[in-house]
Amino acid sequence: MKKTIITSLLFLISVFIFAQSTTKSMLRLPDTGQKNSFTNTFGEDNDYSINLPYYIDNKNGTITDTITGLMWQQTDGGEMTIENAFIYCDTLTLGGYTNWRLPNAHEGFSILNLQNNNPALDILYFTKTTAQYWWTSDKQVNDANKIWCTNAGGGIGNHPKTETISAGGTKYFNVRAVRDVITPTVISNHFTDNGNGTITDNLTNLVWQKEPNTNAITWENALLYANNLILENDSDWRMPNIKEIQSLNDEGFVNPSVNTSIFSNIGVKKYWSSTSQQNQVANAWYWNTQFGITTYDPKINSNYIICVRTKTSNSSTNINAIESTKTEFIVYPNPFSTYIKINAEYAHEFIQLWNVFGQIIYEGNNLENQDFSGLVNGIYFLKQEHAKAIKLIKE
Repeated sequence: MKKTIITSLLFLISVFIFAQSTTKSMLRLPDTGQKNSFTNTFGEDNDYSINLPYYIDNKNGTITDTITGLMWQQTDGGEMTIENAFIYCDTLTLGGYTNWRLPNAHEGFSILNLQNNNPALDILYFTKTTAQYWWTSDKQVNDANKIWCTNAGGGIGNHPKTETISAGGTKYFNVRAVRDVITPTVISNHFTDNGNGTITDNLTNLVWQKEPNTNAITWENALLYANNLILENDSDWRMPNIKEIQSLNDEGFVNPSVNTSIFSNIGVKKYWSSTSQQNQVANAWYWNTQFGITTYDPKINSNYIICVRTKTSNSSTNINAIESTKTEFIVYPNPFSTYIKINAEYAHEFIQLWNVFGQIIYEGNNLENQDFSGLVNGIYFLKQEHAKAIKLIKE
């Protein structure tokens, strides 16, 4: 009995130590946008659909990301020094808004699209410019002369601020402003140690393997390792995509670039992602925990793996399997006034209804019995987990 009490106290102390408040500015973590398949081994990036990127062009020079809830400047503001980038965002008036700011590293990385290259953006929404890099507001923790920047090839890294043309360098570091549509919230615990070999990230709702695999392995073998992992009776573990693995990075730490009170054995290593390099398919993206950069390596090389699963297991889906068994997703009437109907094949599946600001109006599996007559007229988006979001109009 005494031993049990002591063990319980130690666990509570460990949870307390792990507590670290953080600001949540993104509603959800978007998928990478990668659609192509590069292997017959299950578990690569395009095998899962969790939060498919979905943007709204507001027709005023701004783009709303319905997954994160952030609003972005459609055409970047051009090349400039990091000092001028801060001033530019702070003084920008665009789309009738003045509360623009420079994005942090994770926000900047969130809009990259790994299906594309140079630029790794969805150019149906974001204007292609001469940018090679985009500034973020984060400095390297032990060197204020280095700034975290995303790049047109799809990565993120720490760069000397003197590399840009305006500071005497030779490269184009541009600025793209962002603003909060929804007021960010403060989460008291960034991570929760579940006491069973897993860690929950309360920002992303991802559950992580606490102890990474101790052996470096090839990319294909890493996929197989994740497929075969059973931890605490859960078998839906997978290799994280590059946005998911990068979400673990903490720009407040180096060597390794994580809080080691949470992930004590992550070490200074390279961790595979399930995301292939689109234009060089023999390579896959990885996260380097020395500083936190993301870059790529030949898949035949050996790196490490830490596995992930979604907090709600039915959030991740094998797209290929669904497409072979499901019929077209149909919503009617559209425009709607009170009730929304869907075809019978999807009647009892998980549905989300969002407004244009990315706020969830309804989620559940009983959509057709919901009375939406009280909603204000306007544009909404309906998302079924196996299909693309559908635009609806409330009249």
